Amino acid sequence: MDLDAAAVLSRYVDAIVIRSSSDARLASLAGAAAVPVVNALTDTHHPCQALADVLTLQEHFGQLRGRTIAYVGDGNNVATSLTHAAAMLGVHVHVASPEPYQLPHAVVQQATSVARHGARLRLFTDAADAVAGADAVYTDTWTSMGQEGEADIRRRVLAPYQVNDELMALARPGALFMHCLPAHRGEEVTADVFESDVSVVFDQAENRLHGQKALLLMLLDPATIL
Repeated sequence: MDLDAAAVLSRYVDAIVIRSSSDARLASLAGAAAVPVVNALTDTHHPCQALADVLTLQEHFGQLRGRTIAYVGDGNNVATSLTHAAAMLGVHVHVASPEPYQLPHAVVQQATSVARHGARLRLFTDAADAVAGADAVYTDTWTSMGQEGEADIRRRVLAPYQVNDELMALARPGALFMHCLPAHRGEEVTADVFESDVSVVFDQAENRLHGQKALLLMLLDPATIL
């Protein structure tokens, strides 16, 4: 982004929230802006979604330390930020992905370095192994924005990672189902699971509002949080 634009925006607003395909572009804006800059989504990170996710987990479980969340499917931006946030809160993370779509090695290193309270990150290629005994099962769309040309091959490669009743049965009784939306029923998740009593997808959606209001409050008036 043009650095002059960052300076101008800083005169207009108290904070900037940006979605961009590029982490470098976002970092450039943040470096030039005189106001807080919030990453609302990049191709490699989705921290605001992770805030909503851990808030949802806390609402349903209370204490998070020692819980296990299994993420199955594409090791994308949602998986990256969820892994970071969960590890920092003491939540064990299991990520199951096929070889071409696994979490980047750098993400694994980062999550391991920020893990607290004994949290462990384990990588799997078999969805059943990752979900076994988990307290929550999370998935995301197999084809994100900008990947439409890969849709057919992604459906074929990721088909074994669909979240269905059989997979959910391997998790703990009453395990939550999570998705950041929009979902494609019949692809990454079946309609039966998506619409079941254990699905908290709309809690997550609501908590995007509450989590990001809290984030802005912290950035604009930190004394209120402290």
